[in-house]
Amino acid sequence: MSSDPALMWTVLAIGVLLAVVLGFAVATWRRASESVSQADLESKHRAMLTDLHTGLTQQSDRIGQLQLALSETLGTNRETLLARMGEQARAEQELLQTTLRTITQQLAERADAMSRTVDIRLEQISGKVNERLEEGFKKTNETFTNVMSRLATIDEAQKKIDSLTTNVVSLQELLGDKRSRGAYGEVQLEALVRNLLPPDAYEFQALIGATLRVDCLLKLPEPTGNVSVDSKFPLENYQRMQESGLSGVERNAVQALFRADIRRHIDDIARKYIVPGKTSDGAVMFLPAEAVFAEIHAYHPELVAFAQQKRVWIVSPTTLMAVLNTARAVLKDVETRKQVHVIQQELGRLAKDFGLFEDRMTKLATHIRQAHEDVEQVNISSRKISNRFREIERVELTGGQLPIEPGDPVGPLGELETSPNRPLPLEPRE
Repeated sequence: MSSDPALMWTVLAIGVLLAVVLGFAVATWRRASESVSQADLESKHRAMLTDLHTGLTQQSDRIGQLQLALSETLGTNRETLLARMGEQARAEQELLQTTLRTITQQLAERADAMSRTVDIRLEQISGKVNERLEEGFKKTNETFTNVMSRLATIDEAQKKIDSLTTNVVSLQELLGDKRSRGAYGEVQLEALVRNLLPPDAYEFQALIGATLRVDCLLKLPEPTGNVSVDSKFPLENYQRMQESGLSGVERNAVQALFRADIRRHIDDIARKYIVPGKTSDGAVMFLPAEAVFAEIHAYHPELVAFAQQKRVWIVSPTTLMAVLNTARAVLKDVETRKQVHVIQQELGRLAKDFGLFEDRMTKLATHIRQAHEDVEQVNISSRKISNRFREIERVELTGGQLPIEPGDPVGPLGELETSPNRPLPLEPRE
């Protein structure tokens, strides 16, 4: 019982009270000691101590009684509290069991509902997954089919590339020989000329002078006259210039050789194929390779100026097509001028025929207009007759008489005579 918190608090309160009383007594004694003598102070002190001892003894007795009462009260309260706690514990246990049963039932119901929902969702997901898988399989099959067709196309392209590689190798072998290169340039020149000009406007391997022949001679009208076209293919030094392992000095040397080749060709064409009285004052040098033509015009303008000075025009397959198209236009214009009088005669005949056509068209229009007027008159007469017949029919149906108009014969009784010789008016009454 001594360890009970209520008892400890009670003892602590009594101790504090005693300390307060003792402090008050000491303070009183100090105040009293200032006004009495030492003997009185001792007697009063003894009396106070005696009173204090008596008070403490009484207080001890009261504390014991209070402790006993507190012990009895705490015992009673403990029994009551234990009883109440037992009842409350039982009630809480029952409430807890009821709550647990309710929660268990709710959890079971929710688990069943969740299970059904999950089953439904799984069925939906399974259906969608199957649809997606089917679509994926279809797309995969289509993709596989496309890939196979593409692979087949790639195989065909690879075969074509292989054949093209073989042709390129053979072309390189062909272009490696000067004579073969010359023949290649002549064949290309011939194909371009044949495709763009009429047969009487050119001649291949034409004879100029006694023994000299030119690759192609364009026969253009005056004042241009015959134009010589010679094919040249300076490929060896050009290919050496394109090599990547050349030093600066070697590249300059190769470029000098390339320029020398072009100058030599220009000089040869100007000396051989520009013949006064037989050809025009200029000639054409045909380069079958666009790359060589671009190299000359891009990096060697001095060669272009030298060719113009020599009256030699450097052309590639593309620029030659432009030249030939211009020549064809000139030839067409000349032929048109030659046929001007024939065209004028035909235009005169066409004018006469058109004059006759205009006269006949005028007569036909007059006849059509007269026929239209006749048709209108016939329609008027037809309407008048039809109206007259309708009036006669109305008279017969109603049993009346025909209306009397001015000039109609009237009988002695004022009726209209309807003899067969009476002419019926054709104009309807308004």
